[in-house]
Amino acid sequence: MCVESVAGLHAAVEGGADRIELCAALSVGGLTPPASLIRAAAAAPLPVHLLARPSAGGFVYNAAEQALIADDIRTAAEAGLAGVVIGASTERRTLDMALLARWIALARTLGDARGKPLSLTLHRAFDLVPNPIDALEASIALGFDRILTSGCTPRAIDGAATLAMLHARADGRIIILAGSGVNAVTAPDILATGVRELHASCRSVRPVDEASPERRFGFVGPDTGMTDPIRVNDLARITHLTA
Repeated sequence: MCVESVAGLHAAVEGGADRIELCAALSVGGLTPPASLIRAAAAAPLPVHLLARPSAGGFVYNAAEQALIADDIRTAAEAGLAGVVIGASTERRTLDMALLARWIALARTLGDARGKPLSLTLHRAFDLVPNPIDALEASIALGFDRILTSGCTPRAIDGAATLAMLHARADGRIIILAGSGVNAVTAPDILATGVRELHASCRSVRPVDEASPERRFGFVGPDTGMTDPIRVNDLARITHLTA
């Protein structure tokens, strides 16, 4: 369950989520959240994985951004989180193997507050690669624990055939985590691919009154969303029944 606020943390726990991806700015696919939220999430009774993504856009990072992500990995370990969600691309949108290897080497020297190794998830930089099979094998070679992917399409339900292929090709060597447009309606067809882990925001979205001061001053967009514990529970029940 991906959340971007303290309220989202509580809703994920209340709704029965198995794991939390902590981020900010879900409207652009998620960015690294503030340190205050990271500290708050560390107290959650669920495994929390930190998204390390410093800016919106693609996944080609300069030296300064690379250093930020390395520091985010340290922050996750120091806070006692269970894992990190990272990714990086070359200019050709293949996985940046050298950079990812450096981050993974750093993560392997760290651990959470209990001394367990950080879990490593490759994020949806994977969905931009020119050859998913090559990227799958590269991810396994690098030592990732799972790949978050929508099957190389904007929505996971439209990438179901690719998700099925990736799951079969992985053959237990890495977990395929399906995300993007996942909800109680799309989940059964996505789970039919063989994938057993789902990633969703389960948000209820409502429009913001155009006449409100917050909207007029630009402090909020045309709509706002919040993690909905009922939607979390609906998805959790489907996933657990199918597993």
